[in-house]
Amino acid sequence: MRMKRIGTIGVAGAGILGVLALTGCAADTKASGGGDDKVVLAEPSWVGATANAAVVKKLLEDELDVKVEAKQMDEPVAFDALNSGKADAILEDWHGVPKKEKLYVEKKKTVVSGGDLGVVGHIGWFVPKYWADKHPDAVKDFKKLNKYYKDFRTSESGKLGHFIGAAPSYSQHDKELIKNFDMKFKHIPSGAEAAQLKELKRLYDAKKPFLTYWWEPQWMNEKIDMVEVKLPKHTPGCEVPASKAKCGYETNQLEKFLNADFAKSNSKAAQFIKNFHWSTEDQNEVAGMIAGEKMDPEDAAAKWIKENKSKWEKWIPKK
Repeated sequence: MRMKRIGTIGVAGAGILGVLALTGCAADTKASGGGDDKVVLAEPSWVGATANAAVVKKLLEDELDVKVEAKQMDEPVAFDALNSGKADAILEDWHGVPKKEKLYVEKKKTVVSGGDLGVVGHIGWFVPKYWADKHPDAVKDFKKLNKYYKDFRTSESGKLGHFIGAAPSYSQHDKELIKNFDMKFKHIPSGAEAAQLKELKRLYDAKKPFLTYWWEPQWMNEKIDMVEVKLPKHTPGCEVPASKAKCGYETNQLEKFLNADFAKSNSKAAQFIKNFHWSTEDQNEVAGMIAGEKMDPEDAAAKWIKENKSKWEKWIPKK
């Protein structure tokens, strides 16, 4: 499932949110054994992360007889838990906490990379294609959105255009971009992925204009046709500090991170997680079953596993 495009403007869509709420409960978990007895996965609060965890959990339990516990925690909490040993792995990291990554990975060396997930993540500003077709100038240059801000006004945004922001826990600097470029828009956070998707689908079905933070991988890209607005090119560190950000977002190879002791344990569970590598299409398929078809994550994982043995059997350690 790929973000649909218009002319040369559309860009591979952006990556990410969850139907489950963030609990931040890592501090209450007990350290795992870091081996084959039990594995604790840090599961961020977006549905793609739920898809990752569901497939890994089921395969570890069914194929390697390893008990798995998935704990809801987004990147900041997850890195602390990986450092302390209260979590063994996070399967999808967007490099959204560079300070913690530098501290634990580079300085303390208590957390190590588990390799690429195989999924490419991208964030940006998007509008529905039916609006972009009528206003191609605004899609080619985000500053031109100011000409049409009245199209996006809502009761919540008042005299300004309504910018549909992401859940507060996600990597973002849209509010700062709006301020730094004197955009005639009000940044209004969605609260959670499920709420944002529901609102976008409502607006899309009604053929109403909207401007939103959006990402890939995202299963709903198959359901709604959107076009990316061209923001200033991202360069390393251009959004730091966020208060001075005047650039868009980078495209990331999403990465796995493991507790260092767990990674060095030579356990089958650790090796399996290092081997775990699937595509954006694979993740969107499982995420779509969970969020779109309202399937239980375990059932969605079981269905994908049944139909994709040739893919996952390569992840099973040989020894």
